[in-house]
Amino acid sequence: MKSRSTIFVDTKWLAGRLGTPGLAIVDGSFFIPGQGRDAEQEYNLAHIPGAVRFDVDAICDRSNPLPHMLPSAEEFAAAVGALGISEHDTIVVYDVLGLFSAPRVWWTFRLFGAEKVMILDGGLPKWQAEGRPVESGPAKPTPKRFAAKPPRDQVATAASVAHAAANGTAQVVDARSPGRFCGDEPEPRPGLSSGHIPGSRNVPVSALVADGHLLPDEQLKKLMADSGVDLDRPVITSCGSGVSAAVVWLALEVLGKPPVALYDGSWSEWASLPGQPIAKGPA
Repeated sequence: MKSRSTIFVDTKWLAGRLGTPGLAIVDGSFFIPGQGRDAEQEYNLAHIPGAVRFDVDAICDRSNPLPHMLPSAEEFAAAVGALGISEHDTIVVYDVLGLFSAPRVWWTFRLFGAEKVMILDGGLPKWQAEGRPVESGPAKPTPKRFAAKPPRDQVATAASVAHAAANGTAQVVDARSPGRFCGDEPEPRPGLSSGHIPGSRNVPVSALVADGHLLPDEQLKKLMADSGVDLDRPVITSCGSGVSAAVVWLALEVLGKPPVALYDGSWSEWASLPGQPIAKGPA
C-alpha cells in the first residue's frame, strides 16, 4: 500500500509552513451544477492564507463543449504559471467540502509533471474548525514558469472505455450516486439520461469519504470488494464529468492499486454520444 504520508498533509503541518518559499497552496473547490453554491465567491470570502484558486472550469480545454475537460500541456503551464506555481514547488490542494474536488486537481497537477503534490487532509472545514487563519479577496501571485509534460496514457477516451467494457480488459468504476448509476435519479446536467456504462461498477464518492476524510484502508478494501471491484485487475475510473472519479483514483492509489486511467469525459460524454449503450439498474 502507498503510505498516506506521501499523499496527505495535516492542518498542523500546513499551518507551520504558511509563507514558506516553494510552498503553493491551492483551493481546488468545485460544486456539482444545481447545488446553488459558487466556488469563486466562497474563495473570495475565505481561503487559507496565500492560497490561489484553481478553477476547473477555467483551466480546461475551452474548445471542448464537455465540462472542464483537460487542457493541453501548454494551456495548463500558462494557467498555473500565472498562479505562481512551478513544477518544483510543494503543492498542497484543498477544497471547501473536505474531500471532493481536491483529488481532481491533485491528479491533474501530477498528470502534467508536478513533482510533489499533496492533499490537505480534512480540507478547509477542518482548517476552520480548528480556528486557523483565513483571508479574503482575490490572490495576487507572482507568476512563475511551470514546465508541463504532456500527459501519459492515463486519460481514457470513450473508445478506450467502450473497448475495456466490452472485452473485460479493465473494470470501469463509477463514482456517481447509486440513483444516477441505476437510472432512478436525473443527472444534474440537463438533457442527459441517467444510467451507467454496461458492465461498470458503482463506488459512490459519498461512500469513500467520511467527515472530509478518506476512509481507513480496511474499510476501503471492503467497500471495493462489496462493490464487485477486483483490486488485482486494471481499473478505469469514471463519474459525471471527471471530478469525483479522481476520489476513486485516490482511494485505489492509497491501497497500492492505482488505476490505469481516468475517463475525462465520463458520463457527460458517454450519455451524449448517439447510440452509446446505457444500462439501467444495479451493477
